[in-house]
Amino acid sequence: MTAAGPGLFVTGTDTGVGKTYLCAAILAAARRAGVPVRPLKPVLTGTEEVGVEQDHQLLGRLAGLPPDAVAPFAFPFPASPHLASALAGRPLEAQKVVGTVRAELEAAWGRGETVIVEGVGGVIVPLADRYTVLDLVAELGLPALVVARSTLGTINHTALTVRALEGAGVEVVGVVLNRFPKDPGPIEADNKKTVEALLSVAVHTFPDVAAEPQPLAEAAAALPWQRWLSGRPDQP
Repeated sequence: MTAAGPGLFVTGTDTGVGKTYLCAAILAAARRAGVPVRPLKPVLTGTEEVGVEQDHQLLGRLAGLPPDAVAPFAFPFPASPHLASALAGRPLEAQKVVGTVRAELEAAWGRGETVIVEGVGGVIVPLADRYTVLDLVAELGLPALVVARSTLGTINHTALTVRALEGAGVEVVGVVLNRFPKDPGPIEADNKKTVEALLSVAVHTFPDVAAEPQPLAEAAAALPWQRWLSGRPDQP
């Protein structure tokens, strides 16, 4: 399936790898360039955590949107969506999630906006009974950007994620090793080279910068975000 409008699905190798951070960077760069972009994180868990800016709050702040407009399905408990939604007494239904996301996509495209959709956890995380993030990506027909750690273990996790996406017919436009150190050691340096050689997918790095529009946009300037938003993979 091919999406009817411009967009990008940002997924990751695991939870906590910085998917929202990359979405925020692309959003900041696009807005600075005058490109109308709308963020959407359909499913969010762990909203009971206090004292930190939640994913939907950060993306909403950068886009000028209320948090609820960014994350239509949000649950307090920090767990996989199928469990967090069940504990909240509002079990997710696959087709309701898909229908909601499609409606948001069509509305955004009608306004001339490009949509950045962020997943939750990794691609095999279940949203509902036997329905995973991977199923959602494939059903939406959006190209995918994979965010991964730069540290030990990322070769296996990244390769499995990319191959799962490709096996489901999803176009993978690139991989980003997040929070890449300014002075990488031998492991970090080799991770980039090895992942790129194993997968024949372009691998980029992204530093750890403040979650504010200017530093995010400046750091994202080194990424081919324009190509990604248009669904075109960059070459390794």
